[in-house]
Amino acid sequence: MISAYLDRFEGSLAVLLLGEEEKKVNFPKSFLPEEAEEGDYLKIEISRDEEKTAEAEAEALRLLQE
Repeated sequence: MISAYLDRFEGSLAVLLLGEEEKKVNFPKSFLPEEAEEGDYLKIEISRDEEKTAEAEAEALRLLQE
């Protein structure tokens, strides 16, 4: 899990400061919870989607064989 500080909004983007190093990233505001406000801390979880990855690999192989 990644801790993110919601620094500010810039139009349709949210400026997040990620982790201990506070790495700045622009993130689509539409993906945030509606109640998120500047100054909030957020939890971000990123995981690998093995099913989608396998489907994409199978599709790529199918296209190569054509």
